[in-house]
Amino acid sequence: MPDRPKKMERQAGGGILSRFRKRLPLHRAGPPQDNVGEVVKEPERALEHYLPNFAGGQHFFEYLLVVSLKKKHSGEDYEPTIIYQFPKRENLLRGQQEEEERLLGAIPLFCFPDGNERAPLTECPRTQCKPGLCLLFLRETFSFVLTNVDGSRKIGYCRRLLPAGRGPRLPRVYCIISCIGCFGLFSKILDEVEKRHQISVAIIYPFMQGLREATFPAPGKTVTLKSFIPDSGTEFISLTRPLDSHLEHVDFRSLMRCLSFDQILQIFASAVLERRIIFLAEGLSTLSQCIHATAALLYPFSWAHTYIPVVPESLLGTVLLVNLCEGTFLMSVGDEKDILPPKLQDDILESLGQGIKESRTSEQINEHVSRPFVQFFVKTVGHYASYIKREANGQGRFQERAFYKALTSKANRRFVKKFVKTQLFSLFIQEAEKSKNPPADYFQKKILEYEEQKKQKRPKEKTVK
Repeated sequence: MPDRPKKMERQAGGGILSRFRKRLPLHRAGPPQDNVGEVVKEPERALEHYLPNFAGGQHFFEYLLVVSLKKKHSGEDYEPTIIYQFPKRENLLRGQQEEEERLLGAIPLFCFPDGNERAPLTECPRTQCKPGLCLLFLRETFSFVLTNVDGSRKIGYCRRLLPAGRGPRLPRVYCIISCIGCFGLFSKILDEVEKRHQISVAIIYPFMQGLREATFPAPGKTVTLKSFIPDSGTEFISLTRPLDSHLEHVDFRSLMRCLSFDQILQIFASAVLERRIIFLAEGLSTLSQCIHATAALLYPFSWAHTYIPVVPESLLGTVLLVNLCEGTFLMSVGDEKDILPPKLQDDILESLGQGIKESRTSEQINEHVSRPFVQFFVKTVGHYASYIKREANGQGRFQERAFYKALTSKANRRFVKKFVKTQLFSLFIQEAEKSKNPPADYFQKKILEYEEQKKQKRPKEKTVK
């Protein structure tokens, strides 16, 4: 196993990639360190992937904000500023007012992580990325997460675009702040907000008021809103939440456009051991979607660490540096292909390659990509519930040693002995110890299917003997 990161030969293009490359150390010795726990994204502001799983009944959002760039009094730089807010809250207590001011003060920076480098634009400024890989600046959809001191999280769903017109214009971001994780649903809401803003800001208010009064649907359910648009009349807008919630905030198409299946598998292997991963892209949409997709591959486990905004050199010792625009690894540890059991790696790659051309819709692609990674966890740790022993008070105690020794494959056992030491697995098991019965979710469904397949296979094997 190499004792230093391996630089890849291919070079990144200009813009943010070239700026980042200047900060890479020429040499960085030291053994690989797993369980490190930071995932980094460029540009300068962070996106954190924890998306809660809501049953339904909550309100859709807390705020709709429109953020634009305003020239600073000193110099030629621009700073992001809120130019529209709904609702505007009044009669708040002092503590509530201070909390709102902190929230609204932070959001513009996340809407424009590169705000101080922007200037009025007439067209998309990026020319470095391959056609079709990065979305145009004229219309970008991305998200970020703000974590409060009490651990609660608010998600910002953003649409950044260049307003219609001629001549230099300043880009604008529509940002919906919510505590609910459902990227696809909020993307459709942003489509409606954008359409109304092009007509008149005034007609955004009744639409958002109707949305604010509606309750967030349970999985598989639909909410229908009635909205009036001048010259178009009354419209009925249906917002349907996917029945299978573990993929409702994900779109794997960007990840597949940027990277090969083999590269995706190496990123998955690094994430499973909680290594540092850096994603670079010129487009916020590409960056946001690929980070969400990578974290979704870990289901039923949740990424427990934060995303940090700046990359000190000291953190680059053990890192996988992914250039999404060119589809390359600029830096790697070198052992990414050796982390997962070889047989299970082959199973994942074979499953990904079969039938992908027949998967046409976003939902079909999501299911096709997610399925072999879920099956990987079914085969390696799907027997976890049998090794949680209950005490008299109902509290469970996980039998770690017996759990990984139950695996007959030495390669699987070696991997699981490492994986049980991660926070991914520890947090998952802590929840399982508290619950008397496994949750009736997608992962449990696949475990039961796999166990049934093994039962049916055993009689056949005995007959052959």
